[in-house]
Amino acid sequence: MNDLLLIVDDEPNVIAALKRSLIDEPYEILSANSGTEGLDILQKNNIKVIMSDERMPVMSGAEFLSAVKEQYPETIRIMLTGHASLDAAMKAVNSGEIYRFFLKPWNEIDIKLAIRSALEKYNLEAENRRLLKIVKRQALDLKMLERKYPSITKLEKDEEGNLILPDMTDQELAEIVSQFEKKFS
Repeated sequence: MNDLLLIVDDEPNVIAALKRSLIDEPYEILSANSGTEGLDILQKNNIKVIMSDERMPVMSGAEFLSAVKEQYPETIRIMLTGHASLDAAMKAVNSGEIYRFFLKPWNEIDIKLAIRSALEKYNLEAENRRLLKIVKRQALDLKMLERKYPSITKLEKDEEGNLILPDMTDQELAEIVSQFEKKFS
């Protein structure tokens, strides 16, 4: 899976400077000059991390990141601004659940580390969602088995550690194994 970063800023020179400072990083960088353009890019790409300026015409960074949170909640959001005010920071954090907040001019090392950390967070959360989906499917499969074969989930072991399956014929067990092999092969 390709790691995509989206930079949104109405100043092309800021986007160019950020791209230059991130040139050695192992991910693809897309850019947008407005929140509206950023939302269009999000529709077409699986963006993992967004770094947005706060002060932009038409749609502020806080408004943009809030819309991103609504439409793409798994995307990690970072704000970058040259005009820090406590009110703007609080609004951005509260409405867009901002992962990190940076001031212009930025420290390149801090930005790189924050993006790496954000990508790691995204990837870990994606893996957690994938595993949770598997666990939920397996729990449903167990419920279905329990309906068809009552007490199958209440397994006992003998002295040697072998499973004891009471009230189940070898044919019934073979049928269960066959069903799982078909389903998971």
